[in-house]
Amino acid sequence: MKTVLLVDDDHEFTTIAARIIEFIGCDVYTAGSIGEAKQWLADMRFDHLFLDFMLPDGSGLHLIDHIRSLKLTAQITLITGHPSVKAALASMCDEQINYLTKPIEADDVKRVLNTKTATHHAQSDPFERHFGCLIGHSPAMKKLVTMIERVAKTNANVLLMGESGSGKEVVAQAIHNASQCSGEQVSVNCGAIAKDLIGSELFGHEKGAFTGAINQKKGVFELAQNGTLFLDEVTEMPIEMQPNLLRALETQTITRVGGAKPIEVNCRVVSATNRTLAEIAQKNVLREDIYFRLAVFPIEIPPLRARPQDIPLLSEFFVHQLNDEYKTQYQLTEQAHTVLSAHSWPGNIRELKHCIHRAFIMADPDTTTLTIDEIVSSPFASAQASDNQVPPRAPATSATTPSAPVKVGETIEEVERKLIYQTLESVDGNKTLAAKMLGISTKTLYNRLNAYEQSTPEETK
Repeated sequence: MKTVLLVDDDHEFTTIAARIIEFIGCDVYTAGSIGEAKQWLADMRFDHLFLDFMLPDGSGLHLIDHIRSLKLTAQITLITGHPSVKAALASMCDEQINYLTKPIEADDVKRVLNTKTATHHAQSDPFERHFGCLIGHSPAMKKLVTMIERVAKTNANVLLMGESGSGKEVVAQAIHNASQCSGEQVSVNCGAIAKDLIGSELFGHEKGAFTGAINQKKGVFELAQNGTLFLDEVTEMPIEMQPNLLRALETQTITRVGGAKPIEVNCRVVSATNRTLAEIAQKNVLREDIYFRLAVFPIEIPPLRARPQDIPLLSEFFVHQLNDEYKTQYQLTEQAHTVLSAHSWPGNIRELKHCIHRAFIMADPDTTTLTIDEIVSSPFASAQASDNQVPPRAPATSATTPSAPVKVGETIEEVERKLIYQTLESVDGNKTLAAKMLGISTKTLYNRLNAYEQSTPEETK
């Protein structure tokens, strides 16, 4: 049985987290400050520490330094209520450190308590991924994760609806991963197949079924046996071919083109479209009976402008991917994060990724910073946003907090101070809201601010 020390001054959070840890089967002890934690560490040895980033008597990073000085081998999970600084903090830690963002879920705690998984995760990259592929901690993303968790326990067909670039294919992969089925995920774009080849692509064909059919071929339904079949852009399938798809969904059997023997198939069908329900009905691009077969469990994927809290995290993730691919060490400047957070992103995550890639290409090779002065949006993305009549998001709202990249040579106090002042600025000085966003108590925030006010003017600038 593992022994866990939970260090956090938020009593409500500590109570909930302690119950989760106990339910998993661990002995848990709690501390509300660095001083209390040091007392526990002097008397006991712990397998794992869950450590808040900001505590009443100092930063959680100070306690990490203390643990290292004692040469303890305990795994550490740093807890923060501020997703945008999580990637930046990774540069200050090592493979002993993992990361969670409040509010935490039982599955998150189970994952990090697995030492091998936690260590591998920290070594590969600092980004938590839901179901191995989804990144984000905004309320909209948490709702999406919950829906995926629930549908994964069933074999229901899923229809994904969302704007172009919002990540429908990644969500389909997340559903497949969460289902833990024995088969593979097989994907096909229904809008990219020639009309006379759709039957062969979906159901396969026998040798000699038509000119050019020199061998037998299995269709995607067979290839996805005991797995997931992803039908992307399903509303672009010709209407006259849809009855054949309906029969396969109803009977769970298919017949290859040119064949006579029915073949049983067993796979979950996840389909996707960037059309709205109103457009599907008005333009008659999908038969009603097909819709109800495909949309047993419809999921609306939020556009990026509906999850602004994830923009800093996704931006850092794309930079990390490029750094990993090209063996570089670029970082986004504070000004770049501000520009990115102010944009409405009509092209969604795809547009953000391409914007980061462009900045990476244009970066000065003699520096390690990526600057973004303006964002060049695709005319197609802008037209789509206009068609959907979605107003641009206002710059720097209270829901968006600028990231605080860690610079080499900065002290823990400087990093913490910068984070607090930037958060306060983003919410127009609302201390209660700032404390909530930072994941600390209002009392702790006031204590920090009082300490800063007593510093010299040069230190507080």
